[in-house]
Amino acid sequence: MSDIYESAANSLGLFSSPCLTKVELRLTCKGISDRDALNKSDPCVVLNMQSHGQWMEVDRTEVMRSCVNPTYSKVFTLDFYFEEVQRLRFELYDITSSHNGLREADFLGSVECTLGQVSPRPRPPPRTETPKFIRRIKFFTDRITAEELTGNDDYIELSFSARKLDDKDFFSKSDPFLEIYRLNDDATLQLVYRTETVMNNLNPVWKTFKVSLNSLCSGDHERKLQCTVWDWDSNGKHDYIGEFETVDPCCGSRSVQIPLGVEWPCINPKYTVKKKNYRNSGIVILNQCKIIKMHSFLDYIMGGCQIQFTVAIDFTASNGDPRNSCSLHYIHPYQPNEYLKALVAVGEICQDYDSDKMFPAFGFGAQIPPDYKVSHDFAVNFNEDNPECAGIQGVVEAYQACLPKLQLYGPTNIAPIIQKVANSASQEVHTKEAMQYFILLILTDGVITDMADTREAIVQASHLPMSVIIVGVGNADFSDMQMLDGDDGILRSPKGEPVLRDIVQFVPFRNFKHVSDVNQEIHNPVSPFLLRTCLGESFLSK
Repeated sequence: MSDIYESAANSLGLFSSPCLTKVELRLTCKGISDRDALNKSDPCVVLNMQSHGQWMEVDRTEVMRSCVNPTYSKVFTLDFYFEEVQRLRFELYDITSSHNGLREADFLGSVECTLGQVSPRPRPPPRTETPKFIRRIKFFTDRITAEELTGNDDYIELSFSARKLDDKDFFSKSDPFLEIYRLNDDATLQLVYRTETVMNNLNPVWKTFKVSLNSLCSGDHERKLQCTVWDWDSNGKHDYIGEFETVDPCCGSRSVQIPLGVEWPCINPKYTVKKKNYRNSGIVILNQCKIIKMHSFLDYIMGGCQIQFTVAIDFTASNGDPRNSCSLHYIHPYQPNEYLKALVAVGEICQDYDSDKMFPAFGFGAQIPPDYKVSHDFAVNFNEDNPECAGIQGVVEAYQACLPKLQLYGPTNIAPIIQKVANSASQEVHTKEAMQYFILLILTDGVITDMADTREAIVQASHLPMSVIIVGVGNADFSDMQMLDGDDGILRSPKGEPVLRDIVQFVPFRNFKHVSDVNQEIHNPVSPFLLRTCLGESFLSK
C-alpha cells in the first residue's frame, strides 16, 4: 500500500504552500434608491461567492430600517488566497417583510468584483506588518473596507446596560441602542458593533454579544473606542442621547475575566454648553467582559494536547453487495477498495498526531449481529466496551473482518456518531484541562438522510475541542454535502443557530486522486487538510 501513502501525501499538498490570509469586509452605502411610497427603504446586502461556477450565499448584513445611508455593523470574514481569483457579488435588497426574508424583498441592484480588488495586492505582505486596505468601487455609491486580520483570533464577550438615560420621546420613553466605534490610525471612526433596540426603557439592558479583538481594536488594547447611545425612531432619524470614550474594556489584560460594574457617564457635548448644571445624559454600565481564547491547531500540539482520532464507516446498502466486484466494499485479493484507499490516505496523515495510535472505529447504517437490528454507531470490532483498534492497520483488519458478518442496510444517518464523539469531547471540556482534541473521520458513499439532525449536532459540536472530516467515497453527487462545509457559507442549525467555528471539511475522495484538484481545496504545507479542518484557521497566519 506504499503507493497509496505516497498518493495521499501528494494529494494533501505537502509540497506546496500557497499564501493565505484572512480579511474582514465592512460595508457602507450612501444614496440608496427609495422605492417605498410612505417611508424609506429597509436595505440589506447579501454577499455571494462563486464556487464551482455557482453563486453561493456567504452571509448577509442586518436590515437597516428606514435608512438610505446605512453603515452596517455586520462584518464578513473571508479567507483570501493570493493565487486565486475569488469572485464576489454584493446584492442589495429592500426588505419588505417582517421576517427579513428575500422572497418578498425588492431587488435594488448588485455589483460583482473580486476579493483581490478590495483586499491586499496579490503578494504576501511581511509578517510583521498589519496593513489596512481600503478600496472604493461603484456600488450604490458604496464603500467597502477590507482589513487584513492579525494572528490574534480571540474574541471578547461584552454586555452593557444603562440607567437614567435622557427621555427623547414626548408620549413614551426613549428606545435606546448602543453603537461601538473604534478610532482608526487615520483618525476615522469604524463601526464595530450595534446593539439591539430596547423599546420604551430609560434603563435598558442590552443582550450579551461577542466581537473579535481584531474588529474591536486590531489587537491594540490601548486603541480608543467611542460608544454612542441613540434613541431609535421608526423614520430612521434617530435622536442622539450621548457618548463616551474608553479603551479596550479589558485594559490590555490577558486574563479571562475582569471585575464587573465599570461605569461611564454618557455625555451630550451640546448640553455641556447650553445647560449650566448639566452632568450627563445617563450612565452606561459594563456588566460583562470576558476574553474567549481561540487556540490554533499548533497551539494545541505545542501545549501538549493529545489528538484522539476516530473513524466512522458507512455500511449502508447503497454501497452494493460486498461480494460483488462493483461494490465499494468489495474485498479484492490484490488491491484495496475505495474505502480502504480513503481510510489509509487520510488516516496515515492523521495518525501522526495521535499519541497512542489506538483508534476507535465505528460503523453506521448496517444490521449487526446477533439480533441484526440497524445501528448507526456500532463498534467495527464488535467490542462496545473497547472499540479501539491498534493503528490504521488495526482499523483495516477490523473492517475486513466485520464485513462478512454485517447486513448492509440504511439509512445514512451520521448525527448519532457525531454526537457520540461530541459526548467524549464534552467530558474532556469538563475536566478543565482540555488536553485532548477529537477528530472524527467519516467515510460515506452518499448524501446523508438526517441532514437536520446532523446540522444540529455539528452546531453543538462547534463549541467543543472537536472537528469532523467527511470524505465522500465513490462517484455519487455530493453537492448537497457542501452545506455542511463552512467554505461556502455559515452552517446553521434548523433553529437558526450558527456554528461557533467551522469544524467540518467535506471532500469527495475522487478528488484526492488528482493533485491539481485537491490543491485548490487544501492550502497548508504541514498536513494542511487536518490543520484547516481542525479549527478553521491557517497555520500560515500564526
